[in-house]
Amino acid sequence: MDFFLILVAFLCGFACKFIHLPPLVGFLTAGFVMNALGFSANDTIETIANLGITIMLFTIGLKLNIADLAKREVWLGSIGHCAVWVMIIAGFISLLTSISLPYFVDLDIKQAALIGFAFSFSSTVCVVKILEESGEGKTRHGKVAIGILVMQDIFAVLFLVFATGKLPSIYAFALFLLIPFAPLFKRLLKEAGHGELLPLCGFVFALGGYYLFESVGVKGDLGALILGVLLAGNSKSVELSKSLLSFKDLFLICFFLSIGLTALPTPEMALIALGFTLLLPVKFALFFILFTKLRLRARTSFLTGAVMSNYSEFGLIVAALAVSLQLLSADWLVIIALSVSFSFVITSVFYRRSHDIYHESNHLMHGYQHPVPLAEDIYPSFNSVEVLVLGMGRVGTGAFRALSGELGNAVCGMDADEEKVARLQHNKLNAIHGDGENVDLWESADISTLKLVLLALPSIEDSANVTNQLRNAGYKGKVAAIARYEDEVKPLLEKGVDHVFNFFTDAGLGFAEESLDILKQQSKITT
Repeated sequence: MDFFLILVAFLCGFACKFIHLPPLVGFLTAGFVMNALGFSANDTIETIANLGITIMLFTIGLKLNIADLAKREVWLGSIGHCAVWVMIIAGFISLLTSISLPYFVDLDIKQAALIGFAFSFSSTVCVVKILEESGEGKTRHGKVAIGILVMQDIFAVLFLVFATGKLPSIYAFALFLLIPFAPLFKRLLKEAGHGELLPLCGFVFALGGYYLFESVGVKGDLGALILGVLLAGNSKSVELSKSLLSFKDLFLICFFLSIGLTALPTPEMALIALGFTLLLPVKFALFFILFTKLRLRARTSFLTGAVMSNYSEFGLIVAALAVSLQLLSADWLVIIALSVSFSFVITSVFYRRSHDIYHESNHLMHGYQHPVPLAEDIYPSFNSVEVLVLGMGRVGTGAFRALSGELGNAVCGMDADEEKVARLQHNKLNAIHGDGENVDLWESADISTLKLVLLALPSIEDSANVTNQLRNAGYKGKVAAIARYEDEVKPLLEKGVDHVFNFFTDAGLGFAEESLDILKQQSKITT
C-alpha cells in the first residue's frame, strides 16, 4: 500500500507540474484522493512525515541568525498579528454562531478564540519550501518570514505547555549546557568531510536534539531547531543544509500525503473550510499593514505577507491537542486540516505571481510605505560601477574575482544575503547588499554607468524577472546569465538575455582551455 501511495503522489505531483502548479499541490490532492478510496495514514507515513518536519526545522536552524529574532518587525509583528488575528476569527465565529450555523452552534467565545489561535500560524513547511524553490530564503522578506515562523513555533510550544499543564522537567535547565558545546559540535561537523558521512551527521544532530528535548518534557522539534542554530554561522553548515535538501523534500511528501489522509470530510465541512480559506486575503492585509507600520518597505511587506498567508500544520497540532482535551469536537480537526490544505494551494499559486503583481501595482502600495525606511532597507548606490555581478554564490564569486583582476573597482558584486555581503566586504571586495528582483531598487538607482550585468542566480525565472525589470528601468547595456541545463538556454534568450553561459558545458570548455595553457607553459619550460 505504501508504494501505491507514493505512486499516486508521483502521478499527481507530475500532473500539477505539467499544468504549471507546484508539485506539493499534487501531493495534497493525492492524499485526499487516496482518502476517498478508503486508504488512511499508517505508522510508516506518519513517521516519515514527522522526520521530514524535524529535518526541515534543523535546516532552518542552520541558516538562522538569532539577531534576526530580536528585530522589532519580527517579534512585534508576530505578536501583533497573532493577537489581532485571534480577535478577527473569534468575532467571525461568534457571528456564525449567532445564526445557528452547523458546527458553530455549541461554540463559546473561548473555543472561538482557540480556533482563531490555531488559524493564526503560517505553515513552516509551505513557506520554507516556497522560499527555497524561488531562492529567496536569504532575501529581506525571506528572513522576516522565517523569523516570524520561529516566533510562531515558540508560541506553539508555550501553548502546548500551558494547555496540557505538563511543565518541562527540572532537568530542562540542563539544556543550556548545550551552548558551551557548540564549538565541539562544529568541529565534529567539520571532520565529517564531504561524503555520505556529512548528511548522516546532520541526521544524528537533528534527531539527537529532538529526543534530547523530548526526554526533558520540551517539544522535540524545538530541539532540532536549536541544534541547527548551534551549528549555524559557517560554510560547513551551508554545505550540510544542501546535503540534507533532497532527504527533506522526499520526507515532506509524506507530510503532504498525511494531511489529505487525516479524515474524510463531509460537504458541509468542506464549505466551512473554504469559508476560512476565503479569509486569507484578510490575513495578508493584516500582515501588510503591520509591516508597513513597522517601517518595512512596501515590497518587503507585500512579499512577506504573500508567502505567510496560509494556515499551518502547527494549527493541526493545536487542534489535535484541543480535541484530546475535549476543548473542541473532532469535526474541527477535519475542518482545520481541509483549510490548511486549501491554503497551501492558494499560497503556492499566488506567490508564483507575487513579484509580477507587485510590479504592476507598486505605485499604489507605496502610499502605505513609511517615509523613513529602516537603516538596513536603504538602497545601494552603484556610483561608477560598469560591471555588476548579481548573485555571489560560488559561480558569481568566481566570475567577480576574475573580472576584478582585470577591471578593479569597476566591477561590483551584489547579493540579497546580508551576511554573505558582510563577509565579502570584510575581505576587501567591492560588494553591496541588494535584492535584484526588487523593482523599486532599479527604479530608484542610477544605473547609467552599467555596461554589463552578470546574472549568477539559482533559477532561470529569477534571471528572466531581473532582466525584465532592468529593461523596464531603462537599462541599455548587456545582460549575461547562467543556465544549468541545455533546455534553459533558449527561454533566457527569449526573455532578453544577450548571452547564456551553460554552466556544465562551458565549464568543461574553460577547464580544457586552462589545461591547454598548462601544456603550453610546460612546452616552454622543456625548450
